[in-house]
Amino acid sequence: MVNEAKKAVLLVNLGTPDSPKRYDVYRYLKQFLLDKRVLDINPIGRNLLVRGIIAPFRSKPTGDLYKELWMDEGSPLKVYGERLRDGVQAQLGDDYVVELAMRYQNPSIEAALEKVLAHSPKSLTILPLFPQYTSACNGSVYEEVNRLLSKKLAIPKVNFISSFHNYEPMIDVFVQRAKQYDIESYDHILFSYHGLPVRQMVKTDPGNHCGSSKDCCKTLTLKNQYCYSAQCYDTTYHIAEKLGLTKEQYSICFQSRLGRAPWLQPYTSDMIEHWAEKGVKRLLVFCPAFVADCLETTIEVSVEYQEEFEEMGGEHIQLVEGLNDHPDWIKAVAKLVKENTEMIPVSERELVIS
Repeated sequence: MVNEAKKAVLLVNLGTPDSPKRYDVYRYLKQFLLDKRVLDINPIGRNLLVRGIIAPFRSKPTGDLYKELWMDEGSPLKVYGERLRDGVQAQLGDDYVVELAMRYQNPSIEAALEKVLAHSPKSLTILPLFPQYTSACNGSVYEEVNRLLSKKLAIPKVNFISSFHNYEPMIDVFVQRAKQYDIESYDHILFSYHGLPVRQMVKTDPGNHCGSSKDCCKTLTLKNQYCYSAQCYDTTYHIAEKLGLTKEQYSICFQSRLGRAPWLQPYTSDMIEHWAEKGVKRLLVFCPAFVADCLETTIEVSVEYQEEFEEMGGEHIQLVEGLNDHPDWIKAVAKLVKENTEMIPVSERELVIS
């Protein structure tokens, strides 16, 4: 019976083209970059830039990059997402119905919502698969879900998990991934996060705390609890502590910047150059902003940064794989969903703000 599922869960990742073909990549880039939360500039300028320059001219080279990481079953982001969905469904059992959605392209949030709402659930839990909160990702998912739900006459109770940057079961899986390697054999460790324009950091700070000091992002407090950068630092501290790393053993940096406006620093490319100049030969790189390997990890880190590092005299960059479909990651997501669905008090959870 359809109505046996009592609680609905929507797992949402960023998105992926339907194929590496130029037209599919064009459609994906256009939808993604026309989102006002992603490219937060004047609407006219955004449309001209995306429709006239970025989507037409970047779709072919971006498609070529997608071909390098495409799996037999499809895009890694979608393949791992489907495996996560199926695993979480198995963990949670028949009292839940779990669906996967992509903020951009397919499976769309609208289509996934229709599926779960067909079960007349008593609650709907939305989990954007971005550990650290950003307006461009988590906020965009929240806005789109609200837009679609606002058209419905019957709306279940909604639980929105805004971030899980220091969720201990997730931290443990990153630690497990790292322990596959002989950490001591690496000269330095980089924690490389997806970059954001500095202006977006300022915009998401209603208390004008952003930039109040040079190191304001390095400690997570109640004032900056929604700061992406502060959450990135906090994620790093938790992983480093469990690995027993000293502060001298690792650096935090940000990748994938676009345009001339200042983005979060230090930039990953600059850090790679810095350590190469110091004579470092082997780098171990985490990308904890991504729960599944994608262009920014498999290609940007393992291929592009590797080539740059070699040109600078380095030898090897080893990517610590993403959480992907690791069995303990699946269990962690199921646990996180259940905690929020059943409204376990914050004091009993692993999320902590110092």
